[in-house]
Amino acid sequence: MTSWKLVRIIAGLLILLSLALGVAESPLFVSQYWLYFTAFIGVNLFQSGLTNWCLMENILRKIGVRGGC
Repeated sequence: MTSWKLVRIIAGLLILLSLALGVAESPLFVSQYWLYFTAFIGVNLFQSGLTNWCLMENILRKIGVRGGC
């Protein structure tokens, strides 16, 4: 699996998890402050789309995941 595919999987998983923890109607609700984490992930995805640089992808490559789309 390539680093970029893993970045998408991790980002999607973290968004779903933070929504489950931050939306009051969720059975897993903890605090609505988790929605800031959702926004943080969205900002990072936006930034990586503009700059073509992603910290998570760099981390994955350093631990041995092969690069590519």
